[in-house]
Amino acid sequence: MRSQSEPAAAEPGAIARPPLVRELLLVAGLFLVYKFGRQLATGHTAEALHNAHRIWDLERTLHLPSEVDVQSALLHGDALVHLANTYYATVHFPATLAFLIWLYLKRPAHYVWARRVLALVTAAALVLPFTFPLAPPRMLAATGLVDTARVYGPSVYGPPARDHLSNQFAAMPSLHFGWALMVAIGLIVATRSRWRWLWLLHPAITLLVIVGTANHYWLDAIVATAMLGAALALIHPPHRTATTAGRGTRRFVSEEPALVGAGR
Repeated sequence: MRSQSEPAAAEPGAIARPPLVRELLLVAGLFLVYKFGRQLATGHTAEALHNAHRIWDLERTLHLPSEVDVQSALLHGDALVHLANTYYATVHFPATLAFLIWLYLKRPAHYVWARRVLALVTAAALVLPFTFPLAPPRMLAATGLVDTARVYGPSVYGPPARDHLSNQFAAMPSLHFGWALMVAIGLIVATRSRWRWLWLLHPAITLLVIVGTANHYWLDAIVATAMLGAALALIHPPHRTATTAGRGTRRFVSEEPALVGAGR
């Protein structure tokens, strides 16, 4: 007969929350790789501008909507374009960080999945500036677009020749859009609210902002979407299954053995 004081067996399929210090180091490392990895591919001004002309012409050949039309809508009011610049400058990193923190605290299995997907997409995105440097549309006179951040503020970029904190010739892919789309997908997968599909407003607004402020082409977002799709095909989210009849409690079962016991 078992003693009543005997510890209960661990619930099968349960996901341990990864160690906090390790995860802080991993996320900080992801951010540093993102920042410094892009800086390694700085320069290549002539090639980046040449590629920008090629992308612009390709978009016209594909009959994609004109970025000029989106910017014209923003320029109807100073307050609107200033809001778009502020969104571009301030939402990208905080929204992604808040997403990861919430998953870590509330959905550990989904956190591990999302962190892996973001890391893979970011690593893949760092390759393109080396192989295909690309100037943003705001630098291309042929587009007729305005550098809204420089004219209306706020701006996160300085003159390219003196900006040592970012690589302005790494427009493709748009990690602004790729990360925003992953935030929306992650929250849709990890939650069950009937309103969860509204999270898609975040990447939708991000797309209009990055195009309207002339920081990215449509194709930058399309390539980011393709990269994210490939990462999601390789790294599957965990299942969510009910454990107790009549109760709202849930547990997570991983499709991948690597996710089980991720905290060890």
